[in-house]
Formats: sequence, structure tokens, C-alpha cells
Amino acid sequence: MSTAEETRGGDTEPWSEVTPDAARKLLVAAVEAFAERGYHATTTRDIAGRAGMSPAALYIHYKTKEELLHRISRIGHDRALDILRTAARGEGSATERLADAVGSFVRWHAGRRTTALVVQYELDALGPEARAEIVALRRQCDAEVRGIIEDGIAAGEFEVLDVKGTTLAVLSLCIDVARWFNTAGPRTPDEVGALYADLVLRMVGAKDRGAGQR
Repeated sequence: MSTAEETRGGDTEPWSEVTPDAARKLLVAAVEAFAERGYHATTTRDIAGRAGMSPAALYIHYKTKEELLHRISRIGHDRALDILRTAARGEGSATERLADAVGSFVRWHAGRRTTALVVQYELDALGPEARAEIVALRRQCDAEVRGIIEDGIAAGEFEVLDVKGTTLAVLSLCIDVARWFNTAGPRTPDEVGALYADLVLRMVGAKDRGAGQR
């Protein structure tokens, strides 16, 4: 499946809040172009062309190419934080909540691979103010996962010597799925999510890994 097909087939939902339709089409086109060519190699003409519009039409909705990237990154990180926060604050043991957080986060990075590539790997293209805003959201994501791990340690469910390092390892493992996941490959997003949830429970020394599958 091509990048464009993948985006149109799986990445429509995150952009439903973007209006009007023309602005949404331009944003989806930007996601496709940034994922395929990289931010710096993509021009506003490339984006407008993918959206079936003139370059001048783009500036009606977005002042700059960076504004497009900022909007994409903000929406994507808001969604990522919502996924982790929902799992972290759900019912169940720390083992169950960590498995849910990892499984859901991995499924998003696999099922929304095109978006995830841009959201997670084009941060350095943003200006200082926009970058600081996104970094703050990343820290909140980190805090949600770290909180679950700390809960598990306190409850005697996990054995973790370095909470900060383990949290970083867990998030890095999940995010990297966007680099390699193939929609035409042998595993579905659900299967990869389940696999990674089990791997992470092993990483934290979970006493009852079966609890993560309930």
C-alpha cells in the first residue's frame, strides 16, 4: 500500500477536527508528502498539488509550511497523550494498565503509520516556540507511562532499577514501530500491539504477565 493510500485509508480520523474541507485536504496532503519526502524536501507546491489545489490556495489556510507541520504535530501528540492517559487512568492493576497503554500506543503507530512518522520524527523542523509546545506534550506522555511503572513497583508487580531509563525504553520501542511496520506485512496492528505489550511486561519484570491479557 502506498503512503497516500495508507493515509487516506487509515489517517482520516485524526483530522476530523480540521475545518473547512480544503484545510483538511491540505493537511492530509502535507502528512503524505512529509512522510514520503521529509519536511525539508517538501515544497508548498508539492502539498498543494497533492491536494488538487493551487499553491496560492494553500496560503488561505496556512501561512507557512511550518504552520502545517505544527498543526499535524499538535493533533498527533494530543492523540498520543489521550491514548496513554486513558490507559494509565483506567481500572485494573499496573500490569493490566501498562499492557493496555503499550498495546494501544503501538496499534496507533502501526495503524496510523504515515501520521506517526511525521509526528514523531519531524520535531526538529519546528521553530523554538512550536517545538517547546510539542516537547511539553511529550513530557506528559512520558509522565503517564512513568506513573504506571511507579505504581507497579509500589504494588510489588514490577522489578525496575531505573524508572526513567525504562520509561524511555518503553516509549522508544513503541514509537519505532512507525519506522518499520508494513501494512502488507504478516502482522496486523493488533498482533504487533499484543507482542509489544508482552515484551514490555517482560522488560519491567512483571510477576503476572497473564494479567496483561485479560
